[in-house]
Amino acid sequence: MTLPPSIRHPLVAALLAAGLSATAAPLAAVELSELRPELLAQGISAMTGITHAGDERLFLSRKAGVVSIFDGQTVLAKPFLDLSDRVLVGGEQGFFSIAFHPDHALNGYFFAYYTNLEGDVVISRFSVSDGDPSAADPLSEKVLLEIEQPTASHNGGQLQFGPDGYLYLAPGDGGGGNDPRCQAQDTTSLLGKILRLDVDVDAETPPYHGIPPTNPFVGDDGARDEIWAYGLRNPWRFSFDRVTGDLYVGDVGQSAREEVSLQGAASPGGENYGWKVMEGDACTGRTDGCDFEVPACGSPEYAGPILVYDHEEGCAVIGGYVYRGKAFPELDGVYFYGDLCSGTVWAARRSGETWLTEELGFTVPGLASFGEDADGELYMASGAKLFKLAGPQVDPAACRPDAQTLCLNGGRFRVTADWRTAERQGTGTAEPITEDAGYFWFFGPDNPELFVKLLDGCFDPFDTFWVFAAGLTEVGVTLTVEDTETDQVRVYENPLGRGFEPIRDTRAFATCP
Repeated sequence: MTLPPSIRHPLVAALLAAGLSATAAPLAAVELSELRPELLAQGISAMTGITHAGDERLFLSRKAGVVSIFDGQTVLAKPFLDLSDRVLVGGEQGFFSIAFHPDHALNGYFFAYYTNLEGDVVISRFSVSDGDPSAADPLSEKVLLEIEQPTASHNGGQLQFGPDGYLYLAPGDGGGGNDPRCQAQDTTSLLGKILRLDVDVDAETPPYHGIPPTNPFVGDDGARDEIWAYGLRNPWRFSFDRVTGDLYVGDVGQSAREEVSLQGAASPGGENYGWKVMEGDACTGRTDGCDFEVPACGSPEYAGPILVYDHEEGCAVIGGYVYRGKAFPELDGVYFYGDLCSGTVWAARRSGETWLTEELGFTVPGLASFGEDADGELYMASGAKLFKLAGPQVDPAACRPDAQTLCLNGGRFRVTADWRTAERQGTGTAEPITEDAGYFWFFGPDNPELFVKLLDGCFDPFDTFWVFAAGLTEVGVTLTVEDTETDQVRVYENPLGRGFEPIRDTRAFATCP
């Protein structure tokens, strides 16, 4: 039978073909269709990765070789790391991701994955600068691995520390249509693999890492000791479930199928995911370029995927994360993933031996990566925009002006100002000078004046509502501006005893269409 587009996902189709209702076993009590991408920041060119260092900051990897910090309110102007002088950028080449050492707070180490000026994959360790956790030392680089790339494509790009404390990375198969060199099946090559390194062995002497003794090919003369799993085409993004330790791998397909595979936490490694003989759950039967024996299609030696979709629904899978955050406890254990070309985002959960999937009610065009923060909340990178997975938007109470409250831009923005002196404190009295978006004064004892204006900059170069404020006071002031349509809040502090420093926040509210 022909399925309508809303249920064309192969796994949902399989359930329906078996006579199961898609509504009989909902993924979670919360309505997945109500989830939305909340825009946090924009103008962050060509993001490739999102990660955290165990605190409230997000670290945004960018293709050009720069890592920026999002502090929860804004993207800091000063980059955390700038390797633009040693990163080759173009096509599928560039800077892909970083991963912080589990003991980063003590040793200051983090690791980077990029293509160097010769076009080869480099895995390096860096240190943060002495006395400044928001700045890395680019001169501290220690190269762990250099992997020669025969073409400019299929570089992989993910770094993750597993629950075992080892560093995992996933180079692609080296590029070229249908893996012409059969690299993914060749265990003497590092390409088309997931590799596992012990970065605490020989940490101060080259090659600045060791091999975990439990890696599956240790002692095998016909295989590289670094290999953890193989048979992958371009595993752009993979992740570990922070609760179970399971490994989810999104592997970008060739021309027909996209797949996500699961390796259980108890696995000893060594799985063969089938490329290029298999593409997802489909047989290609290709063995050209393989000068060694490889298993045939459907062999039990291949570990099949848990999730697949065809190119009617996208073109390149973006592996995501299992949700373990606090905002939506009903979604605990749901795996989120998406597609680069269609921007579709799916949610998947295991039900017995079956995986149920549901397409979310939004798209993220140009979706490049998922990430999670220290609390397990999920984020998405799309081109120059950073999004957070958020719940249904609640209609906030409209701004109501009173003696202490200003309502600007037709009531969209609520503004209050609290003042303090060495002896007293209170809330300023608001008095309008002009209507709506004009200037206002806040009066209070020993606080002569503070005027505020919100400007609609929904045009280049700002594409945002922005705040301007100035005053003639040395009284301590806390200015709070809230967008009642989106619940976004910005707070500005002027310390007691210092003249009011003008505010010109041109990235205050990312609310433009």
